[in-house]
Amino acid sequence: MIEIAQKIIQVGSSDGVTLSKKDLARLGAKRGDTLYLKVELAQGHDKHQKLLDEYDAFVSQYGQTLKNLASK
Repeated sequence: MIEIAQKIIQVGSSDGVTLSKKDLARLGAKRGDTLYLKVELAQGHDKHQKLLDEYDAFVSQYGQTLKNLASK
């Protein structure tokens, strides 16, 4: 089991969350496997707020660069 905080992102015309290869490897999961997920909204959870703030800062600084790289 892993416990992570993830932002909901736009994926095409849908919304979604991602899991890192590192986290999938820790689970022993791979593309095509089915995962059982238990989720809760992180707002108001202090232990996740720092991570969410850091993510927002990262996306603000590098978001466009990452989009440019993904489109190559």
